Amino acid sequence: MDESQSNHLKAYGISYWTLENGITIEWLLNYRGGSFLYPNLQTIQDELSIRGVKYQILTDGQVNTIRTQIGDPEVNMEITQLEKAPKIAVYTPPGKQPWDDAVTLVLEYAEIPYEKIYDSAIVLGTLPEYDWLHLHHEDFTGQYGKFYASFRNYPWYKEQVFMAEENAKKLGFSKVSQMKLAVAQNIKNFVIGGGFLFTMCSGTDSFDISLAAHETDICEQIFDGDPSEHSCQEKMDFNNGFAFKDYKLEKNPLVYEYSTIDGTQLRRTKRLNENLDNFTLFDFSAKWDIVPTMLTQCHTDVIKGFMGQTTDFKKKYIKSSVLIMGETKSINTARYIHGNLGQGTWTYYGGHDPEDYTHRVGDPPTDLNLHPNSPGYRLILNNILFPAAKKKKRKT
Repeated sequence: MDESQSNHLKAYGISYWTLENGITIEWLLNYRGGSFLYPNLQTIQDELSIRGVKYQILTDGQVNTIRTQIGDPEVNMEITQLEKAPKIAVYTPPGKQPWDDAVTLVLEYAEIPYEKIYDSAIVLGTLPEYDWLHLHHEDFTGQYGKFYASFRNYPWYKEQVFMAEENAKKLGFSKVSQMKLAVAQNIKNFVIGGGFLFTMCSGTDSFDISLAAHETDICEQIFDGDPSEHSCQEKMDFNNGFAFKDYKLEKNPLVYEYSTIDGTQLRRTKRLNENLDNFTLFDFSAKWDIVPTMLTQCHTDVIKGFMGQTTDFKKKYIKSSVLIMGETKSINTARYIHGNLGQGTWTYYGGHDPEDYTHRVGDPPTDLNLHPNSPGYRLILNNILFPAAKKKKRKT
């Protein structure tokens, strides 16, 4: 899985496929870019060839040599077993196409199966059926993505508002924001109970803000028919969110931003253009910090940036308990963060599409056939396989 690999993304699909077929595999962390070791079975070789994934056949002696190399305490490598394919759910509105969201796009490309669920399924308690949940680029605050200023007269926006209000009524809520809060709280309980949560772009900060606003109304009249609570900022309960603290809400309904968390505007003030906008992955100890090591497996540690409604996170608003796994050093923001809650974990990844720098509404879909070795997309797939890892006792 180093630079010689012909298709990094489909390699993850092969790994998932082997797990689905009851075959235990091994992830060689930091060995040649984080390689996978499979049993020498003809069925696996055939599948690798069909999907265009480069592989090597090793003798038992060669495998033993690799194991010895990885086992050296002075070498930053480790082996973890992957045992069972996680059951994957994607929280996404009905009618959304796979290319509307980077995660569903790469799942389709890698041929990894998933199920779509939305508000009613989560409110009605289906989340325990799944191991891993991704949140589509959703607005959990009930402000419809704060698209009002630019898109309020567009048919798709009107349809989005209508459907959200109808769903809220059917589920017994008087406001969309109340329904989204119930969804967010159910997702939080899913994580506490042992679930794995992954989200990108506005599914990160809007989710956290919704949880923190559980005791107040932050929506202005154009969104829910009545003004926000005058003291809503003071009533924000940051302890109830996952990742962020002390941020200020953006209360102007005409501003395309939720709060001061997002670092998108820093690119303009710091004159950080596309050619210079990169983020760097942290280097973790594979033998001691195995979880972040799994989540940062890649064939490069410098990855080209990409924007979104929420591009990255200003560090001063990130809780001290949160692990930063990737940062944009030039503007001091975090791009890729991770944390534990109860028995589960969550991971936030800023930006919309790793191979489309600006990705605006209405842009054509990204063709991953043109980006089979995308390191930005590879980080998403690390999270897909993470729940399959054999649980180990944490070293102290």
